[in-house]
Amino acid sequence: MSQVYNVAVIVGSLRKASINRKVAEVLAELAPSSLQLSIVEIGDLALYNEDIDADPPAAYRRFREQIRQSDAVLFVTPEYNRSVPGVLKNAIDVGSRPYGQSAWSGKPGAVISVSPGAVGGFGANHHLRQSLVFLDVPCMQQPEAYVGGAATLFDEHGKLAEKTRPFLQGFIDSYARWVARLAG
Repeated sequence: MSQVYNVAVIVGSLRKASINRKVAEVLAELAPSSLQLSIVEIGDLALYNEDIDADPPAAYRRFREQIRQSDAVLFVTPEYNRSVPGVLKNAIDVGSRPYGQSAWSGKPGAVISVSPGAVGGFGANHHLRQSLVFLDVPCMQQPEAYVGGAATLFDEHGKLAEKTRPFLQGFIDSYARWVARLAG
């Protein structure tokens, strides 16, 4: 029987009808059987404050444990002001603390940025990669995944546009190979 890797998916958008969440859900459907993708919620994480780490809130403990229990991490994010959304940065900070106890360390990662603009969230993608270097998350380099024109990814019924499927399939298949190589 093949190894199945548990992948924590972090979606950088809290919006109810988030296109990034829809993309994360499609990636979970397209993923090969070697990957089990699960969205880890970040909306209930209070702003990181070192003062509360002596007795961290339940949401911090839950989040850190979900990341620790995963074999790999996948980030699906929009771009806000040429960077990552504040809620995503906060989740990264919560998972990396207390200092020396990072839940992220050594987990194979990947980033896919999804944006309505033509650049496809390039700025957010690369800002996030900078943090991942420090967090010791080996990030898949190829294929790069900047998805622009987000408003055209799904039809009026919420179904993925067929023109996008091959790109997302190629991305998740490459990520499965990356995870198997590093986590296996």
